[in-house]
Amino acid sequence: MASSTLLLSLLFASLVISSSAAAAAPNFFQTTDITWGDGRAQVLDNGDLLTLSLDKATGSGFQSINEYLFGKIDMQIKLVSGNSAGTVTAYYLRSEGSAWDEIDFEFLGNLSGDPYIVHTNVFSQGKGNREQQFYLWFDPTADFHTYSIIWNPQRIIFYVDGMPIRVFENKESIGVPFLKNQPMRIQSSLWNADNWATRGGLVKTNWSLAPFTASYRNFNEDACIWPWGQASCGSTVSDKSWYTQDLDFENQGKLKWVQNNFMIYNYCNDAKRFPQGLPPECNDAA
Repeated sequence: MASSTLLLSLLFASLVISSSAAAAAPNFFQTTDITWGDGRAQVLDNGDLLTLSLDKATGSGFQSINEYLFGKIDMQIKLVSGNSAGTVTAYYLRSEGSAWDEIDFEFLGNLSGDPYIVHTNVFSQGKGNREQQFYLWFDPTADFHTYSIIWNPQRIIFYVDGMPIRVFENKESIGVPFLKNQPMRIQSSLWNADNWATRGGLVKTNWSLAPFTASYRNFNEDACIWPWGQASCGSTVSDKSWYTQDLDFENQGKLKWVQNNFMIYNYCNDAKRFPQGLPPECNDAA
């Protein structure tokens, strides 16, 4: 009887601990701030869901409470459905100041039935012009998909559902500033860009379909939180696989598959844009 009572007590304690851990899991109330939109951004479902909306008056946005200096950031997003031409859903890391660093995912809306374009860019010390664009190989409006950024001292890797689509290597050895000194926040916004986003601005936003809405869930910040930096990752970052993460042979094959089949623009192939010569990182794998 005593052993049965002890077993029941242990089971009850385990349930209490599990319940408390679940209750303490971070949600959007704890991890983000609504930054603009006059009520068009909402946190719902007890903090588990965040939505951004855009109408003819304005869009909306949010940012992470924490700043990071290196990390792995994951977000599940369901993009604007239907005719989303002219809209842009931006999801990115950015620092402050005039010589800012930035790592961009931007999702360019399109006419119903046409593929979304994923626009990526990397800014270091205020200099960007490093665009690569891809079609997605699925409908990003039908369900949530995971968009991830790994940022470590050696490289930046963009992932879609665990599939690498782009790598930007640290090329300081050839004079290219790398993103390693400025802490950044995750930011996201939904806004109107029909002057350029869809077919160079030829297709305008159909405001009769507004409001346009994008949804977010399962934000994960496995990162070194500023100002504690490496210390915020524990006494060492050796247990953080992302801190030294590179692409193994299998993932190099996946990257090649994406770039061969879905890349539609690469700045390193646009010699007309750079008449004085391609950026230095383009002379090596960028």
